[in-house]
Amino acid sequence: MKQAWLAEPGKIVIKEVNTPSPASGEVLLKIKAALTCGTDLKAYQRGHALIPMPGPFGHEFSGIVEKVGKGVKKFKPGDEIASVHTAPCHQCFYCKKGFSNLCETIMQTKVLGAFGQYILLPKHIVKENAFKKPKHMSNEEACFLEPLSCVVHGVSGLPLKKGERALVMGAGPIGLLHLLLLKSKGARVAVCALENKRLALAKKIGADAAFRPEALSKNLQKFAPKGVDYVMECTGRKEVWEASVDYLRRGGTAVLFGGLKKGTTVTYLSEKIHYGQLTLKGSFHFRPEDVREAFRLLAKKKIDVRPLISGSFPLKDIEKPFQKLAAGKGIKYVIKG
Repeated sequence: MKQAWLAEPGKIVIKEVNTPSPASGEVLLKIKAALTCGTDLKAYQRGHALIPMPGPFGHEFSGIVEKVGKGVKKFKPGDEIASVHTAPCHQCFYCKKGFSNLCETIMQTKVLGAFGQYILLPKHIVKENAFKKPKHMSNEEACFLEPLSCVVHGVSGLPLKKGERALVMGAGPIGLLHLLLLKSKGARVAVCALENKRLALAKKIGADAAFRPEALSKNLQKFAPKGVDYVMECTGRKEVWEASVDYLRRGGTAVLFGGLKKGTTVTYLSEKIHYGQLTLKGSFHFRPEDVREAFRLLAKKKIDVRPLISGSFPLKDIEKPFQKLAAGKGIKYVIKG
């Protein structure tokens, strides 16, 4: 089978590799669609600790069951599947504490290689985080299960009430998914970003306000005079992490989603956090309950992710969408084998 490998930063090669055969509990999936991701882009540009090189990459996918291993009752050949690329062990310290997104083995047992013709789903993923795709959900929409699960996790637990105001910092794929999710919950949402085209897209898909950073303070005074209830940091920029608390009302919460380079330190004025009783919430990955909720949102058409797809490319041209993304063009691209 053909599979794209990230050979080194800036270089992707298409390799011929053996098509895997499913062992007990496993499922071999023929990829119907895969999506580019911000993590993939980082790896393509400069490498990433969670994506070994040289090696296969791509982890947002959907497909059709080609073969099932012994003991698989949940799926059969021909079933269309929506799945994520990880599942927790449920045995480690963090899983038992209820933080299965922080499972000690979840990143070691993940699956990469969605940019290819087939992918093998291991038993623990098949059992918990793979679902039969309804006919009305396209393969492209099903690919959003993984990134949407991450976003659902970040918003989970927030005491969000209808009509409350949120500010999303960044209008990339994750920022726009936050916008869609928050709007589905009845929030009023403003988006701040550098790119005018992305701001226009944010308005098109439901943002109540959208503005560039230089206009943020002035416009936020109109949108939320006392500050917003929630800030969703989706840029992964140190200065935005630090500024996020400036836009909150007293008692507000900043969800810090965008990852920073390892070793980065951020600084906040203590009086803002203390006297303002602010909450800073980190967000990483997802739990099975987040995956189930993301699947429900997609299956019930509670949110429409289709406007976030900027185009489609065949597997042989896989470098082209990453070159476009590196140049700031597009949101997410579909790769088809």
